[in-house]
Amino acid sequence: MRTRLQYVGLIVLSILVGGLCLLGCAGEEKQASLEIVDSEFSIRKDSDLSYVIDASGTIANTGDVDVKNVKVTGRCESCGDQIINATWFVSDVDKMPNQMDVINYLAAGAQEEFEFEEVAFYSAQTGSEVPEGLPDGLKVVITSHEIVE
Repeated sequence: MRTRLQYVGLIVLSILVGGLCLLGCAGEEKQASLEIVDSEFSIRKDSDLSYVIDASGTIANTGDVDVKNVKVTGRCESCGDQIINATWFVSDVDKMPNQMDVINYLAAGAQEEFEFEEVAFYSAQTGSEVPEGLPDGLKVVITSHEIVE
């Protein structure tokens, strides 16, 4: 009888310890660590009177978990949101597919190149008018990602 009671006690104790281990692991949330390693912006003539800024660069997964569906886009913090001739401006609508890049899968420790168009726009009044250079405040941002389970 005592052996049987010890056996049942051992089973109950094992179940409790196993349950605590599962609860402890379930509460641990995995964190991704993504970093823009380098980025480059360039001016492209879009039409006779308009120019756009395109971006390219490299993103690195510096964390210890794999990620998927990483969305990368650009921002111009010094650009206005109104169309004014001879000044850089940004669109106030949601980003179009060509204005972002989606990296389907990025393993832990890996790097991937990205590129997208139309970070900012420039409208000239004459065909001889060209932008003097890139505006201040250009940066590449990671807008979303998912952790691979």
